[in-house]
Amino acid sequence: MAELNIPTAPAIEGATHLHSGKVRDLYELPGGDLLMVASDRISIFDFVLDTTIPDKGEILTRMSLWWFDQLADLVPNHVISTDVPDAVKGRAVVCERLAMYPVECVARGYLTGSGLLDYRASGEVCGIALPDGLEDGSRLPGPIFTPATKAELGDHDENVTYADVVTTIGGERAAELRELTLGVYARAESIARERGIILADTKLEFGARPDGTTVLGDEVLTPDSSRFWPAAEWQPGRTQPSYDKQIVRNWALSPESGWDKASGEAPPPLPPEVVERTRGRYVEAFELLTGQRW
Repeated sequence: MAELNIPTAPAIEGATHLHSGKVRDLYELPGGDLLMVASDRISIFDFVLDTTIPDKGEILTRMSLWWFDQLADLVPNHVISTDVPDAVKGRAVVCERLAMYPVECVARGYLTGSGLLDYRASGEVCGIALPDGLEDGSRLPGPIFTPATKAELGDHDENVTYADVVTTIGGERAAELRELTLGVYARAESIARERGIILADTKLEFGARPDGTTVLGDEVLTPDSSRFWPAAEWQPGRTQPSYDKQIVRNWALSPESGWDKASGEAPPPLPPEVVERTRGRYVEAFELLTGQRW
């Protein structure tokens, strides 16, 4: 497991800190509801960088809220209120406490990332056979549900088969999560395409209310949980330009950074120009998708 140097979460009056992930900090409020705060932290290759990206947490929060509205008729979501303490206003939501399913629900409409690696090794992704001759960035014959395990913090999620999900949570719940995941992807892919953006894939998380209702939680359809590509620049057979932290990954792997990935040490601080370009991509994705000015 990689060692993650996650800064201590700030104290928030009236809230009890429960957990911090790579980007988000989770608190409990009086009465039992949760306060989920999106920080400006950024992670690559399982390292949380010392450098932050200004406004990133607020961009992710506002984008998730916009998408939750677009999906409200498909699946309920965990947001209770955006009335949050002043210290985290704009970057936090009050949300329900759910029993989260131990499955990363991934929908793919295009082949790239870990799916591409699996395909090259076996011709399949998560046990789903795909046609021969697909390349990096190829559009799939139809969207597919490619679940993964939820790894411990610092580990990689591991792609699994649908049968594995059935074994973990039961056939009825597995079928429901697959249907919901593909339904959310279809709605979001159509909305994004109308705005000149390809939604290549997305990762969703669901949980259950005490009455058993399945609810969409965490973040949804942000550049941190999804691959968004400019449709006009899509060209299978190469790495696609994207609206995410690929700028940071590319810099870290370049000779300019002086970082040796194999060393096990964290990447060095980001140069100001890389920070600004990365922030610009997040802002651009937000504005193009939502139609709102940042």
